[in-house]
Formats: sequence, structure tokens, C-alpha cells
Amino acid sequence: MTERSFRLEEIAAALGAELRGDPDVHVTGLATLQAAKPGEISFLANPSYAKYLADTQASAVIMSPASAGNATTNVLLLDNPYLGYARLSHWFDPEPVSEAGIHPSAVVDASARVAGSASIGPNAVIEADVEIGEKVVVGAGSVIGARTRVGAGTVIRPRVTLAHDVVVGQRCHILSGAVVGSDGFGFANEKGVWQRIAQLGRVVLGDDVEVGANTTIDRGALDDTIIGDGVKLDNLIQIAHNVQIGDHSAMAAMVGIAGSTRIGRHCVFGGASGVAGHLEIADQVHLTGMTLVTGDIREPGVYSSGTSADTNRKWRKNAVRFRQLDDLARRIKELEKKLEG
Repeated sequence: MTERSFRLEEIAAALGAELRGDPDVHVTGLATLQAAKPGEISFLANPSYAKYLADTQASAVIMSPASAGNATTNVLLLDNPYLGYARLSHWFDPEPVSEAGIHPSAVVDASARVAGSASIGPNAVIEADVEIGEKVVVGAGSVIGARTRVGAGTVIRPRVTLAHDVVVGQRCHILSGAVVGSDGFGFANEKGVWQRIAQLGRVVLGDDVEVGANTTIDRGALDDTIIGDGVKLDNLIQIAHNVQIGDHSAMAAMVGIAGSTRIGRHCVFGGASGVAGHLEIADQVHLTGMTLVTGDIREPGVYSSGTSADTNRKWRKNAVRFRQLDDLARRIKELEKKLEG
């Protein structure tokens, strides 16, 4: 891989940062404060890492003005240094650039419309009436189902499955193993026997959506499952049929959303959170890790449930007391009535 080198002045201008130091220093890589070597740039976003600032070997550090007093090297000042790091990370991304064209081993239906600038990888399958936009990348072994639409600039990693009639917006990023448009969990019970319900809706992804590895998004039963613009889904998430997720919400790994729940804009769900079906979640709701939601949340804010880890001995005692809470509540009410009397 060819070494990439940028002048510090060039980086500062691109990030909109104030440079304090030598503008002619060359930067060839990005690293943590602890691991950085001369010629590399680092960042300080979390105050708990400030202790590494004095000894870092980085040639420059992206940091906030409030933290710059202890810096012993060149600094780039930004109010949001983590955002600066995020933008700069793409300058040093070693991922190979996909070349436009269709690999000879790919299977592309004659009715599919594939933009000339798109890249279709080895053993990919593009079914009937699919539309692939400009500069789309379809990785090796991925399957794009019939009548699916993929917007310009979207990257589909190897071994992704987009089922039929899925709509993917522009600049989306779908990681390996993800399945978008799988059948929802719909069955009718007749005398103890389950009868499958055909899932007639679609999945619609907005622009700039990220779908993590091995995440699954079910198609709607009748209406569509809708993922708004800018939504970020981590790995191993399950989104059930007819769910709607508002713009710019983010969910960490292992989150599960049951069917027909509507989630607002700018929500953040911590890892392993679960939301029951047919609920309404307001905008700007933050669920901490492993929170279980069984009712509507109508006000923005931070919500939690569950208990933190403890020694097994203490946990068992607390579990017994938890089962006694209802009885204790009744006894307290009785005592209050007696005191009032």
C-alpha cells in the first residue's frame, strides 16, 4: 500500500481546525495517544485519556481548546475533536477501492439496470428488474432480490442479502451477513397449529443508513418497515416487521425491536436493549444498556431498567426481596391508613 502523507496545514484547513504548531509537519498515519509514533496524528476526545498527553510521541494531536494547555506537541483545535478524528480516519483507510464493472462470475438478470460506475463483485446475484445506482458497490456473494432499488454511492459488503422489493437510499453502508427484507414473524394459530402469514410489505432504508454485520430487518406484513435517514444500526440487531425508526437514531449491538413499534428521531439505544411491539417511542429517547421497554415512552430523556452485576450471594438475596415488594407495598399502605386514622 502506498504511504499517504499530508501536511499539517492541509489537515487543519480540511477540518476547519486552528493549528498551533509547525504547518509543514508531515502526517502519515493515525493512532492513539499511547501508540502514536513520530509522523502520526492522534486525538483527545475523552478527558480520561488526558494522562497520556504528556508522553505521547504523536506529531500532532486533535483536541479541544479547553484541553490544549497540557499539550507538548503540535495541536489542531476543534470543539468536537472526535468528529475531527472521524473525518480524518477516511484519509488513511486502507480498504481497497472497488473498480467499476461486473465480475465475470456474477449473475445479473438481463432486465436489471446497473449503472456503468457500479461495481458488482464475484458470485454476486442481481435478480430481475433490480436497479443499481451510480458508484454502488455490491460485494462478493451478495444477493439483490427482484425489483430492489439501490441508491447511488451505497456500499453493500460481501454476503449481504437484500430480499425482493427492498428500497435502499443513497450512501448507505450494509455490512456482511446483514439480511434486509426477510419475512417477518407472522403466524395465525388454529387449534394449536401455526399457519404462516405472507409478508406483503417492503423494507425502505433512507439515505446514509448504516446496517451492521448480521443485523436483520424484516419486511412489513402489510405496511412497510421504514428506517429513516441517517439511522445507524450496529451488528446483531433484530428489527421486526412494520417497525419505523426516525431519522438519525442509533442502536448498539443486540438491540431487539418487536413488530409495529414506532421509534422517534435522534434516539439512542444501548446494547441489548429490547422494545416490545406496538409501542410509541418519542424523539430523543436514550435507553441505557439492557433496558427493557414494555410501554409507550412519550417524553424525551434517559431511561433504564435491569440491575447491575453483583456477587451471586448479594444478587440472590436481592432477587428474593424483589419478589416481596408487592407484599411490602400493601403493608405500607395499610400502615399509612392506620396512621391517618
